[in-house]
Amino acid sequence: MTDTAPARTRMPFSLSGSRALVTAASRGLGREIALELAGQGADVLLGVRDPEGSADLVRELRGFGVQASALRMDVLDLAACRATIDAAVAEFGRIDILVNNAGGGIDAPALEVTEDDFEHVWQLNTRSTFFLSQHLAKHMREHGGGAIVNVASQAGLVALPGEASYCAAKAAVVHLTRCLAVEWGEYGIRVNAVAPTFIETDGTAAALSDDAFRADTVERIAALHRIGQPREVSGAVAFLASPSASLITGQTLAIDGGWTAR
Repeated sequence: MTDTAPARTRMPFSLSGSRALVTAASRGLGREIALELAGQGADVLLGVRDPEGSADLVRELRGFGVQASALRMDVLDLAACRATIDAAVAEFGRIDILVNNAGGGIDAPALEVTEDDFEHVWQLNTRSTFFLSQHLAKHMREHGGGAIVNVASQAGLVALPGEASYCAAKAAVVHLTRCLAVEWGEYGIRVNAVAPTFIETDGTAAALSDDAFRADTVERIAALHRIGQPREVSGAVAFLASPSASLITGQTLAIDGGWTAR
């Protein structure tokens, strides 16, 4: 009798059957992440300030054969966000994936940052990530687990002059990712982050249109020497949310072309 090797089961990258919530999903990285998740088979809920303005994106997502809806979410209004999440879970049964994409900073020397500036950046990036994760994790715990992917930044790993408040907020997101992963692993909840370098989006267009700034940035992206593309971030987010990353938690993946390797 001829020996036959046992069939090898491959870990699935597909997100088919999953339901994902992506914050700040109307444009830029959030939009690309939503499209990537839908392309991998996930139903997608868009957390946006203006649901009506995202109608075209919803139609595009549904073109992948998945369910998609836009939910009104301003991450600075946590009470309203909690109510929206509760309503979405009641309607759709569960949310398996949360992508905390909302964020932003100010361009100002540390000597000129006001208390209001600092508080705004902290609330937008760090407070929202913590409390939205906390609230949805309670639902995930009841449904057997889930995956949270935080969009941090290389600014949380290295110092960027003129961005002290943003660097501090994103560094907090990086460490928060570790803390939540350790606490919530027993519930089957994985928590990871991505830390992109400068990516070609409408949010970075103004800065990157300055030839001197762009040239300096490309030089600092020390291995590949080019600006990143949104798909290079969204693919990593989809991987970390997928069953293929089932033993990965508490990690921050630098998508920086080698900036932090220098």
